[in-house]
Amino acid sequence: MSFDVVITGGRVLDGTGAPAFRADVGITGDRIAAVGRLGGAEAATVIDASGRHVMPGLVDCHAHGDALVFDQEVQLAALRQGVTTFVLGQDGLSFAPASTPATFAYATRYFAAVNGTHPSADGPISVRELLTGYDRATALNTAYLLPHGTIRYDVMGAAERAASPAELARMLAHVERGLAEGAVGLSTGLEYAPGRYADAGEIAALCAPLGGLPYVTHMRGYGAQAGTGMAEVTDIARRSGAAVHVSHYHGPASALLPLMDQARLDGLDVTFDTYPYLRGSTILAMVALPSWIPAADTVRALELLESEPVEWDPAIWPRITLSHVPGAEWAEGLSLPAAAAEAGVEPGEFCRRVLIDTRLEAGCVTARPDEGPEGEESVRAILRHPCHTGGSDGIYVGGHPHPRGYGAFARMLGHHVRATGDWTLEQAVVHLSSHPARRFALAGRGLVRAGQTADLVVLDAAEISDRATYAAPRTLATGVDDVLVSGVPVLTGGKLTGATPGRALRP
Repeated sequence: MSFDVVITGGRVLDGTGAPAFRADVGITGDRIAAVGRLGGAEAATVIDASGRHVMPGLVDCHAHGDALVFDQEVQLAALRQGVTTFVLGQDGLSFAPASTPATFAYATRYFAAVNGTHPSADGPISVRELLTGYDRATALNTAYLLPHGTIRYDVMGAAERAASPAELARMLAHVERGLAEGAVGLSTGLEYAPGRYADAGEIAALCAPLGGLPYVTHMRGYGAQAGTGMAEVTDIARRSGAAVHVSHYHGPASALLPLMDQARLDGLDVTFDTYPYLRGSTILAMVALPSWIPAADTVRALELLESEPVEWDPAIWPRITLSHVPGAEWAEGLSLPAAAAEAGVEPGEFCRRVLIDTRLEAGCVTARPDEGPEGEESVRAILRHPCHTGGSDGIYVGGHPHPRGYGAFARMLGHHVRATGDWTLEQAVVHLSSHPARRFALAGRGLVRAGQTADLVVLDAAEISDRATYAAPRTLATGVDDVLVSGVPVLTGGKLTGATPGRALRP
């Protein structure tokens, strides 16, 4: 027997939830050719997995690598946790489809602290063009959700009203074209502009063409507002017949999980992703700006910040740590009150200056007020739920980002397997690989089986650990030293090989 690559001596976690078993894995081209006892097989590359596990590459169901997936530091952060695929286009805002320079500029500017600035695209771009730019240009695979907010802005600009029938028809055409060009679903960000101006009827109409692909939503409310958010989610699912996937489903488990269970009992196809931390991260404007300032109209928002008195909610200041402040990088990593004291002004005035000076680009890490006394126990219960998939919500912009992009998957594989026992290792692979691969129709991925694409991770189950902290958020995880994408080694000895076999995945 002859293969291009053989992984020998490991215990295979095949992604079905079955117990790990001793087997070698033979790879020819980009496919798994054989799984079994392959003694005597010849291969150009042999990876000794003795004492380690071999498992399918993990799928990050919610990542903000839309621009920064090209950055080798980001690729390394993901691969060192076993992640081989990013699902992009989250929260209803990304680069495509943008048929005008104004739409591309808005999507770039408004979410610059989340998605970053695309290194090559600088104007109108289709979904097909965006995916072509990802294909074989990075070590990671990418899948892309159609961002509703970008589509809405392309048709309606910053309008704070319901869509007309003609406008809805134009948005629907964008959705149909984007799906034909390879998108794996539709996303909304209902706490961001302009997505928050849409009603359930608009969204349900745009979900109609999905044909089994998921509607992925940053709901209109979480924590104490999760009931309101889930009521809208289930309304949209009933109207459209779409499968639904809720992004970063966080809050008290005692309130959240019954909502998910009821939706399933009602016959709805609902799943969710979440990450194992009690703090979140987003743009400062979403956390701080009062609702009367039109965040979707940057020019007008800045005019109002310059000219009108703003009554800030002082309760939010202690919750905010600045993660991205272009032009005032000294403030990154400081709490907003500490940065304001350093600048010699009150927190509200400091926030106003930061928003103006960065043109609303600033980002932050936030302590959430909605976890309740359950805290870590809620995180654990939500992870254990059978509808769960893993998502880091990784944001890689700024000098002091949230550690989740560098540690979420390692924490789930390490702390939540070894320390808490929330999952077995076999269950972890189902939650983090095979389940999301099915959810996003990533055919040929998520299992270690002959004929599957050879996205494979060699894991040291005793060593996998997150090392990224809020104080040192860019610290790489340990326990994954060897990763293949489409049969090509992309991580060897814990270091990038420089290969870029990552594919732009289409359903």
